[in-house]
Amino acid sequence: MSFRGINTTVIQIRRQVFTEVARMAYANVKGEQANHLMRKIPYTIIPGEEGKLRKDIFLERAIVEERVRLAMGLPTRRMDEHNSVVSGLEDASIADKYYDPPLVNVIKFACNRCPEKLVKVSDLCQGCLAHPCMEVCPKKAITWESGRSTIDQEKCIKCGRCVTVCPYNAIVKTERPCAAACGMGAIHSDELGRAEIDYSKCVSCGQCLVNCPFGAIADKGQIYQLIQGFNRGDRIYALVAPAFINQFPSLASTGKLKSALKAIGFCDVVEVAIGADLCTVDEAHDFLEEVPEKLDFMATSCCPAWSMMAKTTFPGLAKNISMTMTPMVFTARMMKQADPEARMCFIGPCAAKKLEASRRTVRSDVDFVLTFEELAGIIEAKDLDLDNLEVDPAEMDLCYASAAGRGFAQSGGVAKAVADKIKEWRPDMEVKIASAQGLADCKKLLMLAKAGKYNGYLLEGMGCPGGCIGGAGTIADPVRTAAVLNKYVKDAEFTDPEQSAFMSNIHMLKDDPNFEV
Repeated sequence: MSFRGINTTVIQIRRQVFTEVARMAYANVKGEQANHLMRKIPYTIIPGEEGKLRKDIFLERAIVEERVRLAMGLPTRRMDEHNSVVSGLEDASIADKYYDPPLVNVIKFACNRCPEKLVKVSDLCQGCLAHPCMEVCPKKAITWESGRSTIDQEKCIKCGRCVTVCPYNAIVKTERPCAAACGMGAIHSDELGRAEIDYSKCVSCGQCLVNCPFGAIADKGQIYQLIQGFNRGDRIYALVAPAFINQFPSLASTGKLKSALKAIGFCDVVEVAIGADLCTVDEAHDFLEEVPEKLDFMATSCCPAWSMMAKTTFPGLAKNISMTMTPMVFTARMMKQADPEARMCFIGPCAAKKLEASRRTVRSDVDFVLTFEELAGIIEAKDLDLDNLEVDPAEMDLCYASAAGRGFAQSGGVAKAVADKIKEWRPDMEVKIASAQGLADCKKLLMLAKAGKYNGYLLEGMGCPGGCIGGAGTIADPVRTAAVLNKYVKDAEFTDPEQSAFMSNIHMLKDDPNFEV
C-alpha cells in the first residue's frame, strides 16, 4: 500500500527537492553560480548539525544529493568512486535534454536492506498448548523452545500456513515493500542485501518508489530542463492528464489551475482528455476490423506500463495490443500541427509516461514529462499567491472533451469508452470487456486470455491500482480522487464544445481528412 494522501517525511523531502531544483532553474545561472546553488540544496532541506531522520546528518544530506541529481535527470553516483554532486550539471543545463536511462533508480545507501520475505514469530506468542503452527508446517520448520514457537529460517518456505492458523496473530509474514508493490518481480537483493532492479523486467510504473518507506527509490525528472525552456522564451504548452482532479487542493477549479500553469511559464493549457477522445475512436475502429476475424481478442494501449509488460512477458500476444497511440501522443501531435514551433509538456500521474516520451518515435512530439508531484514543487518554487490568483472568466475550463475522455483516468474507463463508441456505431453488437488494475492482476488477465478464456473480448490493463488516479506521480488518496473524478466526468456531459474557439478549432483539426497522427 502506498502513502498517497499521507504527508509523510519521505514525501515532504521529495517535494522539497522538486521545489529547490525548480528555484535553482528559475535563478537562471550558469557555471560556478549554478554549482553553488546545487551544493546548497541539501543544507537547505537538511539544516542544522544533528541528524533527525537517520541520526547521521551527513548520510541524510548525501541521500538528498542523490535525489537532487535524479530530479535534474542526472545519474546516481557510484559509492566506491569519488564524484562531485555537481558532476554532469553542465550537460543537464540545456532545455533539450532527455534523461539517460535507467528511469527508476535505487539510492543504495538509503536502502534499509529489508528482507525479501520473512515469516517470524512475534512477542505476541502465548506458547499455547495446541501449537497449531507446528502441526500445519509442511517442512517441520517450527519447534518449541523456551515456552514459545521458533521458526528455523533455513527450513521455512514462507508458505504462510502458520500465519493463518495462529489464534493470537502472533506470526507475521513480511515482504520488502518495494518488491511487494512490483507486479513484475523486478526487484531482488544485491550481494549486500540492498534492493536492486532487474531492468529487463522493469516497466517503470514507479510503484516501488511510492511504496518504499525509506525513500530509497526515485525516478529521474525534467524539471530543470523544462524551466530552462521557459528561461529562453520557448512557447511550451501544458498537456494535463484528466487525473489532475483532486491533486491540487489550492487549485480546486480548472480556471485556477490554468492560471497557475500560465504563471509558472506555460503559454497555454490543454487537457489530454481531448486525445483520449481520439484514442477511443481509433481503438473502436481497430476492434471492429480485427476481432474476431484476425485476432481472438484486442487489448487497449493507453497505459505504457501495461503495454510494455504485455509485449515483453507475452511476446506472442504483442499483435493483440492495439497499435493506437496513447492520449498523450495524440494530443501532442494535434497541438504541434496547430502550432508547429511550440513545445509540449505532458503533466500527469505516471512515471512510465517519461519512458514513453523518451522513445525515438515519440520524442519529436512530447518534449517534457512532469508528474503532478513535480508540478506541485514547481508551483511552490514560484511563490504564487494561490488564494488571490486571478482567473480569466473566459478560460474557466481546460478544454471541452467528452465525459468518456475524462473517464480514461480510472480503471475500466478506457474499455467502457471504446465499447460505448462501438455500440454507437453498431447498436446490434455486444462488446464484452474485461479489465485489470495493477501489473500482477494484469499478468493474470493476459494468462487467461492466452488460454482462450477471453476470445472476442476487449481487454483493458492499467499498471497502477485504481488506474491513472493511483499512478506513482499522484499526490492525493486515489479513493477520494475517484469520487471527485466521477463528478468531473459527469460535468462533461453538460458542456458545449462551441464555447471554446480554440478547442473548437482543435476538434475541426482532428476531423480534417488531411490531419495525420
